[in-house]
Amino acid sequence: MIEYRYMKEKAKRVYGIGNPLIDIIVSVDEQDILNLGIHKGTMALINRDRMTELLSLSKTKETTYSCGGSCPNTIIALASLGIETTLAGKIGKDESGEIYTTKLHELKVKDELAVTDEEATGSTVILITPDSERSMNTFLGANRLYEASDVHEESVSKADFFHFTGYMWDTLSQQQAITKALNIAKANSTVVSFDIADPFAVGRYRETFLTIIKDHCDIVFANREEARILFDNYDPYECCRSMGKLCETAIVKNGKKGSYISHKGRIYTIPVKGPVVPVDTTGAGDVYAAGFLYGMCKDFSIEESGIIASILAGAIITQRGAQFNKEQIEELRSNLESGMWRSL
Repeated sequence: MIEYRYMKEKAKRVYGIGNPLIDIIVSVDEQDILNLGIHKGTMALINRDRMTELLSLSKTKETTYSCGGSCPNTIIALASLGIETTLAGKIGKDESGEIYTTKLHELKVKDELAVTDEEATGSTVILITPDSERSMNTFLGANRLYEASDVHEESVSKADFFHFTGYMWDTLSQQQAITKALNIAKANSTVVSFDIADPFAVGRYRETFLTIIKDHCDIVFANREEARILFDNYDPYECCRSMGKLCETAIVKNGKKGSYISHKGRIYTIPVKGPVVPVDTTGAGDVYAAGFLYGMCKDFSIEESGIIASILAGAIITQRGAQFNKEQIEELRSNLESGMWRSL
């Protein structure tokens, strides 16, 4: 297993390959939900025709756009904290793709997004009714076409950290792309960070994920449900111990009870930071990963990085959505840079 390159003097760089999904947030009324036949408050994967229908509706309603996707959320949070980041993935040659790229640049994230005219940009249309209930409709689109030829070998090889998620195992072309990136990372001592991110993916690819963790990964993030499926054990602590035997740093998030981190066989208990009752847990895991990687980039200890991760996750669940607003991120960044976070 490769060692973290803590002694590098230059600023650390994080490279992420993920599924860029433009979040299209639409204010609707109850009748719109009924007309569309949507079960309010749920998340559904939809096809292109359904997405076209929802986009037509959005043109007549109050609508806002933001960059979404699990890995992108992590990369964006890191960039907002001053870490040099790059995001790779695939978008369509369309208006949504242009909006995504523009907003990504506004967020100070470099992009190596491949563009295709074979499929539309992946999108999540989030319909919000007057009672603040969110109904999410996700179209994966161009994401599923990301392939090995889209991987920039030089960028992966020069990064300090390469981050990806279990969502990238949806198609054979995505699998081949990630496998190529993992081999490049291994050959160049780039630290590999893997956020399992999806219990359903674990269910489908359990043995494959175990092999990837053992053979390629340095840092692995899982929540208690993902860890349970991976190790067939309901005890998050024991799951963390088991995963820690496969990789150098294993992290199991245990909801309102905090998280466990196994590093080189030693297990740390990280307390929860923030409210026990969240406003919205969307993106909490993505932001936790960002907090931990921030700590690694800034040469904090494993335990300190875990505390920072917990602080960021605790902060994001006080609001709706997976990204911090300008005021929040400025306060968090100030606390991190000044050392005030230690007293939070």
